[in-house]
Amino acid sequence: MTKYKTENWFTSPWNFYKDVTENINFSDNIKLHDITLRDGEQQAGVFFNPSEKIRLVEKMNEMGIHRIEAGMPAVSKQNKDIIKKICKKNLDLDIFAFSRCMKEDVKHAVDCGVDGIVIEIPSSEHIIKTAYKWPLEKAINLAIEATEYAHKQGLYVVFFPIDGSRAEMNWFIDLIKKVANEGHMDALGLVDTFGACSPHSIPFLVNKIKEEIDKPLEAHFHNDFGLGTANTLMALASGVEVAHTTISGIGERAGNVAYEELATALLTMYNIDLNLEYNKMYELSQFMRNAADIPLANNQAIIGNTLFNIESGIIASWYKNCENNNPLELTPIKPEFVGQKAQVVLGKNSGIDSIKLYLDKLDIDSTEKEELKILEIVKKESSKNEKLLSEKEFLNIVKQVIN
Repeated sequence: MTKYKTENWFTSPWNFYKDVTENINFSDNIKLHDITLRDGEQQAGVFFNPSEKIRLVEKMNEMGIHRIEAGMPAVSKQNKDIIKKICKKNLDLDIFAFSRCMKEDVKHAVDCGVDGIVIEIPSSEHIIKTAYKWPLEKAINLAIEATEYAHKQGLYVVFFPIDGSRAEMNWFIDLIKKVANEGHMDALGLVDTFGACSPHSIPFLVNKIKEEIDKPLEAHFHNDFGLGTANTLMALASGVEVAHTTISGIGERAGNVAYEELATALLTMYNIDLNLEYNKMYELSQFMRNAADIPLANNQAIIGNTLFNIESGIIASWYKNCENNNPLELTPIKPEFVGQKAQVVLGKNSGIDSIKLYLDKLDIDSTEKEELKILEIVKKESSKNEKLLSEKEFLNIVKQVIN
């Protein structure tokens, strides 16, 4: 069985050509660092109550997510209390807190009992001067003090330079080297705060950083230009070890990288299995959406509500011919593999095989003439009402045609 085709997916054989793979350098231990409870909740209008947060973490633990960012304890007592409760759950995943580059923030994280901490600092000269109104030295000194203190408290420290992707390169390199040498970092986050990098810039960035410091790297890319997943894949293929993701890509502005997209792309196009419970992806996404009370695009990759619905008459014919023996002729990934289900729906684009499938499902005998008449009415009703037809509505049409 080839890597690009299994019982659960069928992608392109080109992905595995030697000329494609010879320059790829994936780590042997890629991890997902979920930031739904921090960056995800920064999406305007998103709110998770305490019980929802705890249940989300439990579900992510069941999914097999490796690390989570449980929140920012310095924000409020409520935040701190929830993080403490999460830490006391003794789950399999590692729990991190997020902190500003301030010693007091780090103290709050230590009090929670987290395994690690992500410490942010503004890292482009322009954002330090204009958004923060700080002298440059303040940002540097605070970062050194906070990272060193966190290290002394026994935390795994991820240094997180905000807006790094829009910084002048020499300034950026000097900053991270200074923090690495005078403060502390166990890992460095490559932070594209505004989703402003092109995929082709990522290998250059990763290699440039590796020339300067010998630290594990983590990818934190936003989706402002729809490139978050592509950029993260490019980073991982260049040797970055940790990907920052959210459930279904929620997050500030256009959101973060959807772990569902990243994980399934790694599995089906690169043969990298993150050992997740892939068939629970849709369920976890639904829980998050209900908790946050936010809609997602119905055709969103992997977890869209109607992603595997088939209205086109041509595709319905494919489905009729392939559903039992060759379902991957219809989709690149088996719907059940990610917790979904394929189904034919009835609408203005339906064809004769759509009608036959529904009649078989309802165990109704019919003639070809009756089937064509039913199809005509289905198309007319769907167009008139500008919606798909329910099974009940279809049955009413059948009763009009078949006596």
